[in-house]
Amino acid sequence: MGYRQAAVLVSVSFFLGVLAICLNVDYRILFTPLSDSVVRDGFEFYTTFYNSPTAIKALLHGVIFLGLVGLIGKLHKWDDSAVFFDGSSLAAYIFALAVYMTVGIPSCRTVADPVPAVDTQEDRVEALRILSAGNTIIVVLLGGVLVLQAGEQWARRLESNILKEASPADKSKTVPEKPAGETESKKDK
Repeated sequence: MGYRQAAVLVSVSFFLGVLAICLNVDYRILFTPLSDSVVRDGFEFYTTFYNSPTAIKALLHGVIFLGLVGLIGKLHKWDDSAVFFDGSSLAAYIFALAVYMTVGIPSCRTVADPVPAVDTQEDRVEALRILSAGNTIIVVLLGGVLVLQAGEQWARRLESNILKEASPADKSKTVPEKPAGETESKKDK
């Protein structure tokens, strides 16, 4: 495994870890009856998440950038593996990033810092549900990136095993064929 693939795996695994923590709240918001305690827990969790120190947000966005650089660096090789596996991984990663930027951040802002005259309680609850659904979509996309990276490694190992079996060293061990014009001698019969 090279540095570029390590950058991708570290970035994706980091975000899956962060989203696994969010899944504790998201699961109750999406898949259980929505009670006042569930909504209150969601508001408290995402308000804390939104009001985190700038260093934590910088770390989060730095790791996003690291994964993006790793995928673009892997795509730079431009062989069949890069086109199929890394290109698909890059598309899924960019789509996850787009969901984060267009759904996650605005919904989290509505939940944590509502505009008093505009955002009602129903708007905040709806933003909480949308945020939870967006996080679930991001988990699926990042899981797809991990599956594609594992598939790429499997394909590379399979290809190297096939090349080892078909290497010229193995062909030299076989018995050479006789030229067409030669006849068998009496000793060979």
